[in-house]
Amino acid sequence: MAHGSLTSPVQNGLGVYYILCALMSVGFGVYQVRQRSRFAALLAFAWAGLFGFHAAAYLAHQGWVIPHSVTHLVDAYTNAISYFVVSTVAFAVLLIFRKPLTEPNVAWTLMNLTLLAFGWSLTNYDFRDIVAKPDNVPIVMLLAAVGYFTWLPLRRAVLNDDLIAAGKPVLEKDDEKVLVWPDLVYTELIAMIICTAILVVWGILLKAPLEAPATTARAPNPSKAPWYFLGLQEMLVYYDPWMAGVVLPTFIVIGLMAIPYIDFNQKGNGYYTFKERPFALIMFLYGFLVLWVVLIVLGTFLRGPNWNFFGPFETWDAHKVDPLNNVNLSDMFWLGLGSTPEQIAKAYGWFVREIPGIILTVLYFVAIPPLMAKTVFRNFFVKMGFLRYMTLMTLILFMTSLPLKMVLRWTLNLKYIVYIPEYFFNI
Repeated sequence: MAHGSLTSPVQNGLGVYYILCALMSVGFGVYQVRQRSRFAALLAFAWAGLFGFHAAAYLAHQGWVIPHSVTHLVDAYTNAISYFVVSTVAFAVLLIFRKPLTEPNVAWTLMNLTLLAFGWSLTNYDFRDIVAKPDNVPIVMLLAAVGYFTWLPLRRAVLNDDLIAAGKPVLEKDDEKVLVWPDLVYTELIAMIICTAILVVWGILLKAPLEAPATTARAPNPSKAPWYFLGLQEMLVYYDPWMAGVVLPTFIVIGLMAIPYIDFNQKGNGYYTFKERPFALIMFLYGFLVLWVVLIVLGTFLRGPNWNFFGPFETWDAHKVDPLNNVNLSDMFWLGLGSTPEQIAKAYGWFVREIPGIILTVLYFVAIPPLMAKTVFRNFFVKMGFLRYMTLMTLILFMTSLPLKMVLRWTLNLKYIVYIPEYFFNI
């Protein structure tokens, strides 16, 4: 393999990275030996050997890089549609096959495969240039934390569901209760000291991503919001600012506060479970993982100059031009009938011009709730009553409007369902 863009410091860094991965696998293997799990221990030590082999190769400056055929293939098939579809399918697979996927040996193998793929990806200059930016390093750590704290409760939920089915008490029943003083206070003090030490070392090793003073003469390209607002910035691609920046975030906050009062299911309080509260967990996890974390990753690593979509190994070229042929629903409707929206608006006014989108929007919010009440959500309607059910359906419809609008933009180039520039109102 060619040395490519791998410098000596980069190869030394990769060597250290694989050493840490190997040590982690050794620790897991020792734990499995103590648990008398021979197969799991052998698997962990095999991973440690593989990581150690990579560490030796990079510390010896062998210059291994990911093949260009792989990077070109990934970039060719990575776009906004495939990214979101794969994320949604992966979410569904995780929940459907949560029992085998959260099994420690399977989860450990998947994590090691991810670490190995990440290490190989770092040998690509463009990938490394984006991921290793000082302000992007916390996002990588965020993904690792999200992965772990998604696996842990799902694993405990699977175990608790099996215990409940067998008529046994849940895991949390045996949790030892401790006092705030001194147990909790000492733990928080130690955690505070450790976090402070980490932040000091971090501040020394990583340069602060400071730029030149803001000026109207030169704007950054791309100009991105802080990472925790990148999900909202991605929404601006599909909605007007009033919708993406005000309405949807407001409903998210209100929904998070209201759902505990709306939900009639009293099970699952104080312990992890999935089978006893599937609807609430699916809604919360989909909203957080797919409609928030996935959009943050999209905005951080895959949105480049001019807010164009770039593959993970693609060079961020400021001169890249993606033709946008977005049209409004009124354009599609009236042009299909042989007229133009401008002619309709001039003859009959903006309301007639936008009547297709207005009807569709009204049907979405008015017709779907009773239809679902008589079919899929019949049990919810009976137990909740009209008011709580309508509140729940309103929150769900607003949440699902985002992926629906994204799919319509990608498939039909649909920009606005209702387009009323006369009053600055667009949906």
